[in-house]
Amino acid sequence: MHQQTVVIRNKAGIHCRPSSVIMFAAEPYAATHEILITGPRGAAKLASILDLLTMGLQKGEEVTISVTGEKEEELCKKLAELFETEFDFT
Repeated sequence: MHQQTVVIRNKAGIHCRPSSVIMFAAEPYAATHEILITGPRGAAKLASILDLLTMGLQKGEEVTISVTGEKEEELCKKLAELFETEFDFT
């Protein structure tokens, strides 16, 4: 298992659009990896966009990403970058 803790930087937190980007990146690994996101209000498996949205992740909050599976370090780093991205959706 590989873990990484990051800080949410997006002004509006992890709402629908950032969640969609994160889920799109994780989708190819869903069958072979277990991805767990732990935040201030609990933890959720990254299995559906609703699981991620219900965490209510806000700017400035820390989350820990835990990945188990082949190339777990690579996937964890990729997801960490997305959670730290300051999205600029028009």
